[in-house]
Amino acid sequence: MYPPDLTNPIRAECQQIGLTELKTAAEVDAALTKPGTALVFVNSVCGCAAGGARPGIELALKDAAKKPAQATTVFAGVDREATQKARGYFAEFPPSSPSAALLKDGEVVWMLHRHQIEGRRPEQIADAFKAAFAQFC
Repeated sequence: MYPPDLTNPIRAECQQIGLTELKTAAEVDAALTKPGTALVFVNSVCGCAAGGARPGIELALKDAAKKPAQATTVFAGVDREATQKARGYFAEFPPSSPSAALLKDGEVVWMLHRHQIEGRRPEQIADAFKAAFAQFC
């Protein structure tokens, strides 16, 4: 478990971006069983989450013509129950954090893994999100 003085600023950043934080398995189920599209960002304390993934999501949500009906996040290594439950919705993909899944009516239609985030600029990551949103939202 990470200390709150490390994780609270990250949580605040996610809220500022517009991501709804899911902290329990029940919250995950309530969000991901709704019809429509849902983005699930598996957050992390690592550098590629801070330097690439979160800024990329922020740019995408700000600039995209089409957006998912819901933009949510679970915090790997912090909210373990919620993270495990969310990963159950995309269990056919190996767990990675950070990562993101786009679900449509509960089915995964697009996935972004850590190896697709590492070494990329936020603008490149935002472009990947926007392309997925344009195709599936």
